[in-house]
Amino acid sequence: MPYRAILIIVLQTLLVACGVQQGDQQTSSAAVVPAQSSVAAPVSSDNSLDTTAPVVVYSSRQEYLIKPLFDRFTAETGIQVQLQTGEDGPLIARLQAEGDATFADVLYTVDAGNLWAAADKGLLAPLHSEILEANIPAHLRDPEGRWFGLSVRARTIAYSTARVDPAQLSTYEALAEPQWQGRLCLRTSKKVYNMSLVATMIDRLGIAPTEAVVRGWVANLATNVFSSDTLIIEAIAAGQCDVGIVNTYYLGQMQQQDPALPVALFWANQAENGVHVNISGAGITTHASNPAGALRLLEWLSTAAPQYMFSDLNLEYPANPAIAPVALVQNWGEFKQDTINVETAGRLQVEAVMLMDRADYR
Repeated sequence: MPYRAILIIVLQTLLVACGVQQGDQQTSSAAVVPAQSSVAAPVSSDNSLDTTAPVVVYSSRQEYLIKPLFDRFTAETGIQVQLQTGEDGPLIARLQAEGDATFADVLYTVDAGNLWAAADKGLLAPLHSEILEANIPAHLRDPEGRWFGLSVRARTIAYSTARVDPAQLSTYEALAEPQWQGRLCLRTSKKVYNMSLVATMIDRLGIAPTEAVVRGWVANLATNVFSSDTLIIEAIAAGQCDVGIVNTYYLGQMQQQDPALPVALFWANQAENGVHVNISGAGITTHASNPAGALRLLEWLSTAAPQYMFSDLNLEYPANPAIAPVALVQNWGEFKQDTINVETAGRLQVEAVMLMDRADYR
């Protein structure tokens, strides 16, 4: 083995042994190589679980949103969780570079598009779990069992309660109509949330009709695109625009600070396919050293107490439909979800990016 490769593995081993956890966003300096695509038998429940072995999680989620969950898991099971955080792309590249020498047992990230990409590269193992399959609806998990949604984020229409009659609102597609000219705010197309929304529209409407909608959105923009959903909501409240498309939890975070904020949610496409939803979710890595502990963690995360904690900590919706969200989230009212499988967000992501580029949606 070349000296450089040996040095990399030794350094990585020392980092984990020293307890490097939150905030480690560096990728391996090794060249990215294809992960091994051949996997042994699918992961399944193991009654002889060794609780002394930790579960190592690579995650793009912020520490304060997930560490309380892992701490509770440890308190209940005795299994330690070692957390290493970073951005989605670099984490996936790191997994691919580490190959069968990876320390990660679990990849936990946001947006099904990212999970699909990791699975497509052979980085996630298929697993069989009656618990996960009972708790997580089919449209919120990989058809091949390589990843499962753990919480749900709805991306819908936010509007000014001072300037918009909600009776004027209906669908994502209708925001391309002339009545919204100069009144629409959007987040940059470079954000994966918008790529995923457009990908599901392509699956449902087809490429040409979806492109026409996106061109209509661009024509109706009140200002340049924003870098965050929070800025969109602030712009609506300030009168820069009247409507926008946002993930609901951003509004929830702002309502916690200002309950009188003059912005509300409208559930899009209720007479059609339903509101676009996406997930935060996780899968077990192909080369996990503790797959049994990893499976125990994922199964536990799909049950009642942690599902409620997701909503409490993140203002998201539980992926387990038997669990009600926190009161603030419930106050937004019930809505029909689009039940297209969220794997579409990854499978059609390239087409979505090219379409938005053609439509001059930046």
